[in-house]
Amino acid sequence: MIKKKRYNEHEEHVNEGWLIPYADLLTLLLALFIVLYAMSSIDAKKYEEMSKAFNTYFSSGSGVLSQSGIIESDMSMDSTVNVKQTIDRSITKQINTLVNLEQIELEKIQKKIDSFIQTNGFETKIRTSLTKTELTIMISDNTLYNSGESVIKPESRAIVMAISMILEETEDYNIIVAGHTDNVPIRNSEFESNWELSQKRALRFMDILLQNNKMDPKRFQIVGLGEFRPKTTNTTSEGRAMNRRVEVSLVRRFVIDKQI
Repeated sequence: MIKKKRYNEHEEHVNEGWLIPYADLLTLLLALFIVLYAMSSIDAKKYEEMSKAFNTYFSSGSGVLSQSGIIESDMSMDSTVNVKQTIDRSITKQINTLVNLEQIELEKIQKKIDSFIQTNGFETKIRTSLTKTELTIMISDNTLYNSGESVIKPESRAIVMAISMILEETEDYNIIVAGHTDNVPIRNSEFESNWELSQKRALRFMDILLQNNKMDPKRFQIVGLGEFRPKTTNTTSEGRAMNRRVEVSLVRRFVIDKQI
């Protein structure tokens, strides 16, 4: 009788020894990038604190997969948390510094525009406002256009060019040109709605701004908002006149801290 050979079943184990040095390498790279990021703020005391924290962390075990490397002491955990808090505070401080500098810069631009307005007696035609999101120049529509038209009056082109010259100094900001109307419906041979009229007026305004060859077209965006962003009521002729306007907005680059 032929005996059947029996084969002992056994598990095949893949050599996973490479995981330990690979994981250690990844951890060291992570630490390096965190330190480099934190060093963008030149603060010797903070750098020393982070250096001590990382020395404590990485001297606690020979590898991230070893038992001593996984179980950290309270001191090491506290140091790691302190590093994160230090980095967060540093980033927040830098952002707030940039925001404050930007606020000062926008205030200077606003003063120049206000000076131009007062010098030329345009107080009833042009206004400025500075908020936490943007600096806005508002120009009334009767200063720029005839009723129901989008072509800027010849006598008003000099006003737009003067604004363009002031905006030369704002190359770091994007610019939004927005057209607004009142709520009186329009329907003529050129425009079927206030949407179209507001958009075309913004476009014609931007065209003149860009005649200044120092203005980069990449910075510009036009929007037609029709009657849907009124500044005041549309129930009076005075209110409707205020709502018909073009707004040129310099958009902030940085996020504004809530405390500002």
